[in-house]
Amino acid sequence: MSAIPEISTLPVDELSYEEAFAQLEIILQLLEQDDLPLEKSLTLYERGVILTDYCTNLLDSAELRVRKWQADGQTTPLDNWQEG
Repeated sequence: MSAIPEISTLPVDELSYEEAFAQLEIILQLLEQDDLPLEKSLTLYERGVILTDYCTNLLDSAELRVRKWQADGQTTPLDNWQEG
């Protein structure tokens, strides 16, 4: 069995978006392994759901802040956006 990287036990709201997203990436990698005990898998899954909700809320809040900067309250779609 491979070593399991450390997952933060800090309350999610004490993490930055970047920290929470990094933790989520680790969790996803761990869950893809076949050798995790069931209880560890469930614990990781639960933490992942919490981190996903937290990251989604932070992104939603950021979008609202950006909308306030836009004159018409709309954001510009980035589908065809390219850096200059």
